Amino acid sequence: MTQDELKQAVARAAIDYVVDGEIIGVGTGSTANFFIDELAKIKDRIKGTVASSEATAARLRGHGIPVFDLNEVESIAVYIDGADEITDTGAMIKGGGAALTREKIVASVSKQFVCIADGSKLVRTLGAFPLPVEVIPMARAAVMRKLRELGGQPRLRTKAGSEDAFITDNGGEIIDVAGMEIADPTGVETQINGIVGVIAVGLFAQRGANVCLLGTADGVKTLAF
Repeated sequence: MTQDELKQAVARAAIDYVVDGEIIGVGTGSTANFFIDELAKIKDRIKGTVASSEATAARLRGHGIPVFDLNEVESIAVYIDGADEITDTGAMIKGGGAALTREKIVASVSKQFVCIADGSKLVRTLGAFPLPVEVIPMARAAVMRKLRELGGQPRLRTKAGSEDAFITDNGGEIIDVAGMEIADPTGVETQINGIVGVIAVGLFAQRGANVCLLGTADGVKTLAF
């Protein structure tokens, strides 16, 4: 199976976790996009969605699926999103699509977090995928110095084909940190979140996944944490 076929398989499997008549949190990225396409087939069963990015909101609306501002809803039954890496304890690195802050916010208020990913995303230790950190632009250099002190190799994310900084939906910038072997995801998440100027770090350990639907050549495997 191709990687896209694996993503489609887990997207279809995630529909079983959609709660009828409730608000569904929807993530950002290629795997989440496959889920949105599947969700469109049952859109009349749900009250609506909360999107983790402007791109996701646009795709949802394009399918005729209602999108609510988080401030307009009291609860989210389930949040469904992909991951750049996930361990067998449910800790993740997210943020390759630059939506890590809003993803963290939506995940934090959701009753259940279902991660959907192809099998290549399951790792023993986080860190091979560069860790995204969203920062206030004026603090970029200061935060990068702190990240170097932690043993990372920080690099500013730029727009495709440009040297200009990539700007998030929140007006922040992204620093991608390579060279970190993250044996203690919760501790590192706390440490980086404590750096002044950091908006959010793409470590999802304090609020990790409850379930991971993992696409493999042998079918979709369910990991519960």
